[in-house]
Amino acid sequence: MASLPVLDLTAHGFSTRSPDVLAAREAHWCARTPYGLAVLRHAQTGRLLRDRRLRQGSHAWPGLQGLRGPFVDFWQRSVIGQEGPRHKALRHLAVPALAAQHIEALVPSFDETAAELCGALGKDTEFMETFAMPFAGRAITALLGMEAAAWPEIAANAVSLGLAMGVDAAAHAEEINTAYLALEALAEARLDRARQGRDAKAYPARLVARADGLDEQALRDLVVITIFGGVDTTRAQLGLAMALFAQHPEQWSLLRTRPELVPAAVEEAIRMRPTTTWVTREALESFTFEGVAIRQGEILHMLVHASARDPAICAGGFDIAARRRAHFGFGGGAHHCLGQGMARADIASALRALSARFASVEPTGEPLWLPESGNTGPVRLPLSFA
Repeated sequence: MASLPVLDLTAHGFSTRSPDVLAAREAHWCARTPYGLAVLRHAQTGRLLRDRRLRQGSHAWPGLQGLRGPFVDFWQRSVIGQEGPRHKALRHLAVPALAAQHIEALVPSFDETAAELCGALGKDTEFMETFAMPFAGRAITALLGMEAAAWPEIAANAVSLGLAMGVDAAAHAEEINTAYLALEALAEARLDRARQGRDAKAYPARLVARADGLDEQALRDLVVITIFGGVDTTRAQLGLAMALFAQHPEQWSLLRTRPELVPAAVEEAIRMRPTTTWVTREALESFTFEGVAIRQGEILHMLVHASARDPAICAGGFDIAARRRAHFGFGGGAHHCLGQGMARADIASALRALSARFASVEPTGEPLWLPESGNTGPVRLPLSFA
């Protein structure tokens, strides 16, 4: 262990895409950090995400960052914080409720929303406020069977929950807990409507229909975690994707001339600028993996960008036409993201509409970014659309 490179994930301004991370990846498949081990290469990340000697690790993250209150309790109760039979039961309920046929039925709504929001874009537009946030918010209202006008409060609360995944989470404790309680109340109201036979085609109704004896709190938690992931991931990843296209106009031109590349563009954006910068696991027992001793209870952070851009499997820069190996932006193994189909579908709708409408997208003004650790993305992203 003494020979491993060292990365300080807690350092101000630390980036999981930094030269220090790339140098550490070249030196070894992992590095020591204040939070445990950082896993940096693609092959080792893939194997460890499926290793049964590890459990989902971010169940303890909010508490480790000094957060207290109802959000921490929710996070540990949720499907992310559970293992074994309880985790299996929660996934058994949620996965069919988010199956491909249900998401595909929402795509026309996503397309319509994206086309409408394109009308507000032009010269020197703040993209996150004008497009990314309302688009992500309205996508989740469609999933919940709600009126589109309900999106602002839902989206704002979901974004507040995202602050819990950052390294400065404790500074936002009151905002995070308040947002969680509001979303829990919303979840309860939507589930009550489903039990009354209303919104029969919506996600809460599918949960109620398949509840199989799961308690009411479990159903509320599934609705809240879906809102959180659905809004925050889509909003941030869409902003990161458009920042990339603004920096690579030749790729935007390629997307416009070859719209069939939209799904590949979504994946390449995640490889290049992932909103989830690391996927976390915790060792259930002590063992040795590829020469490194891993202690029981040790945390392993799989750095998504480092593994996705590992030179062993990914050559060159941002290229939506390149054939690539799978990335781990949605995790892997038993804890892969429940809502990855939703995220891929709604981001694809947004990119289709934007690339069909606008000949070019250019950066203008100074963007404002969340730290490039934990969950990241643009807070403010000024862009010009022609």
